[in-house]
Amino acid sequence: MTLQRRFWEIDTIRTIAIAMMITFHTLYLLNYFDIQQITVHYGFWQWFARVTAGTFIFVAGMSLTISHSRAKEISGFMRRGLKIFAWGMGITLITLLISRTEYVRFGILHFFGLTFILAPFFLRFRLVNLILGIALLLTGIYIWGTSFDFPWLLWLGARPHYFRTMDYFPLLPWFGLFLIGMFTGNILYPQGRRRFIIPDLGGPTMSALTFPGRHPLVIYLLQWPAIILTLLIIFPLYVLPHFPF
Repeated sequence: MTLQRRFWEIDTIRTIAIAMMITFHTLYLLNYFDIQQITVHYGFWQWFARVTAGTFIFVAGMSLTISHSRAKEISGFMRRGLKIFAWGMGITLITLLISRTEYVRFGILHFFGLTFILAPFFLRFRLVNLILGIALLLTGIYIWGTSFDFPWLLWLGARPHYFRTMDYFPLLPWFGLFLIGMFTGNILYPQGRRRFIIPDLGGPTMSALTFPGRHPLVIYLLQWPAIILTLLIIFPLYVLPHFPF
């Protein structure tokens, strides 16, 4: 096995997370457009969404350490971070046109953008990433239900009073999970190699199964217009009133 070969197990986990993501976002939009009342903001589906996002974030941390083991340079991560953050700002502008009160200020793309800019500074660490990751995770969970009088640290996890948004992934607690993923990547895939033995699956079936997991950003961006267009075609009387144009 060459160092440049992708690990099918990581791409498969991403594919599963993508299927979960599309499922949740479809339910979210059904609820948002008042097509079907679904309790997406609490209970089972809220945790479903958190597990889905947490899977992406954890695996991204693992993958970054593998990529760094092979490339040995960090500028690419920062450029990627800036690109993803720019996509996040595009999401902000689009959602601002849809809702002036619930538009996305710091969503999952903003998070990943800033994370890929910050992560190279933590590549030298191993156990420190685990300890710091747990600390950030617990701190974020602790302040999750607290609101503040100012909006300036929204990106960090300090939510202002009466804050509402369609998507929110601050650094606390999620960057902590990313650092734990980096630690795990260094443990399970040192120097970009598997530390454990599993069947090296391949062939057209596995290639098709892992294809979504190899292109998560593209699928994330395309799923929104695809789901909205589908719902618009099927339920135009429900969807159209939610757009101000």
